[in-house]
Amino acid sequence: MKYFLSCDWGTTSLRVRLMDIKHENVLLEELSAEGIAATFDRWQQTPGKDEQQKAGFYLTVIDRCIQKLEQRFNKPLRGVNMIISGMASSSVGFIGVPYAELPLPVDGSGLKTALINATNEFDHDCLVISGVRTNADVIRGEETQLIGCVGAAPVKNGLFIFPGTHSKHIRVQGDKITGFKTYMTGEFFGLLSAKSILKNSIEAASLSERGNLRAFGEGVHSALSENLLHSAFNTRTNHLFAKFNKAENFCYLSGLVIGTEVKDLPAAETETINLVCGAHLAAWYCAALDELRIEYTYSPADGATAKGHIKIGRQLKFLS
Repeated sequence: MKYFLSCDWGTTSLRVRLMDIKHENVLLEELSAEGIAATFDRWQQTPGKDEQQKAGFYLTVIDRCIQKLEQRFNKPLRGVNMIISGMASSSVGFIGVPYAELPLPVDGSGLKTALINATNEFDHDCLVISGVRTNADVIRGEETQLIGCVGAAPVKNGLFIFPGTHSKHIRVQGDKITGFKTYMTGEFFGLLSAKSILKNSIEAASLSERGNLRAFGEGVHSALSENLLHSAFNTRTNHLFAKFNKAENFCYLSGLVIGTEVKDLPAAETETINLVCGAHLAAWYCAALDELRIEYTYSPADGATAKGHIKIGRQLKFLS
């Protein structure tokens, strides 16, 4: 077994990577906007849909990515094993797998999984990884990323932050995940910036301009001292009273929402804080943590899921 397919299927996107198992390298990658939410919506609208055909409907979406990988790889990938994590096993996915519960070993040994055998229509054995739950919260996908991030040395008492649509703060103690919290940061910002009255007071911007960074910092500090429902409306008055232009106001609102998430960190009582994300989100989160003088380390998220898949696959004897 030289290769395997690593599939990270989130709410808003689908990523399929062709991996070299021995060297743990990403050989090729396909990214699709066909996330689980959009796929579920299309399934719901399918005339005469039969639950027996649901898995095939979803796997066809993945197969389109695999076909593109085959074209670029210039050889067939039939029979190559696949590992899927993320939202595939959720209520809007295509297969139900029970949640794992805490504490969860960071080597992947305590995860719940399901095996889907290859068929003529989809010629890949698939290992589907479920999520993890507490009494009040769930994660799907980030547990796999974390397993890919943690090295051989145990983490004595650390917090891992995975920014996104639903940001996750995961606590690791020793060799186990012992707790986590979800923050609806990305989704909340998306709703405010696209669906509320505030959309007319902002325009997309980056932190490269000094004025934008200053406005972002003010938003972060407003999150510490003011009620979010009140300070969010300040985004409108900032524009009405010409305090900030629309680009600066976008950064103010970003700082306000991210600041509301990370203001919990000083009380987390952890020895290390580890930020794991792509470069785009890192710019915003690093700026917020720097503004609050919170010490942290940053690791790029690229490849963490695939490395987690390799650890889990080997642990469960699915990969050799």
